[in-house]
Amino acid sequence: MENLLSALRAAGESTRLRIIGLLGHGELTVSELVEILRQSQPRVSRHLKLLCEAGLIDRLREGTWVFYRLTEEPKFKALIDVLVNNLSVEGPEVGRDLQRLAQIRDQHTDRANEYFSKNAAQWDQMRSLYVAEEKVEQELLKMADGHDVDAFLDIGTGTGRMLEMFADRAKSLIGIDLSRDMLTVARSNLEGKKLSNCQARHGSMYDLPVENDSKDLIVFHQVLHFADEPGLAIREAARVLKPNGMILVADFAPHDEEFLRSDHAHRRLGFATSEVEGWARSAGLALSASKSLKGKPLTVIVWQLTKS
Repeated sequence: MENLLSALRAAGESTRLRIIGLLGHGELTVSELVEILRQSQPRVSRHLKLLCEAGLIDRLREGTWVFYRLTEEPKFKALIDVLVNNLSVEGPEVGRDLQRLAQIRDQHTDRANEYFSKNAAQWDQMRSLYVAEEKVEQELLKMADGHDVDAFLDIGTGTGRMLEMFADRAKSLIGIDLSRDMLTVARSNLEGKKLSNCQARHGSMYDLPVENDSKDLIVFHQVLHFADEPGLAIREAARVLKPNGMILVADFAPHDEEFLRSDHAHRRLGFATSEVEGWARSAGLALSASKSLKGKPLTVIVWQLTKS
């Protein structure tokens, strides 16, 4: 009873309610909330502290950044869902909040696209700076061994390397990417290797141009650390995954290499297995296996998610 009363008191204030509504659209940093709410950082930080103490939101420190997200605690989930679902976009404050949130997300996308545009030609070389790429590729192939694949999907396909790698294991392969420069490189590579069963399409990882329950195997290869909402990307992938299908995610373990944010447009500095497992569970998936590949200074983890 006391926990619920504390949560209700914490949520029962306009700014804190706006924060809950914003976090309903994905995790945000303090500076982003300050920009959206148009309030001072100390004031926003006080509101965040109260929400954390009440158990409604979680705080995640990652290098020099701190992310805030809605809690996954079952005892508060129903309350949070009611609050988020009943925040009307018709209200002027909430409407402005969502407009500013969209602007921030657009800025992230523009920065990433600019980065990809500049580096598209040497992308495969850049992705192998920390762990030998052949080791990552071998582990992806190993985890997919014995899995029947008719339809394959590569999300954030980049140069199309995953399509090329799995081309002899599937009948139909599609790679999705938001960067048109990357798609140009991918299509050129696929044409050069005469991989007629592969194609590259423009699209967002949050809104895949793919039918429900249509893919046997889906890969995220070094993609999610660029994402504003990696959990949402996993949920969208789960939508298009067939029953008994598999998702393979290759990305960095948690690290403190801040230059990857400033110089390489990374949004997140790696992921803990517990975080990936939480996304999987929320999407109706199970974490079936994981493998760490140690590098210097970074470690890559390959996670296997399955759909029953």
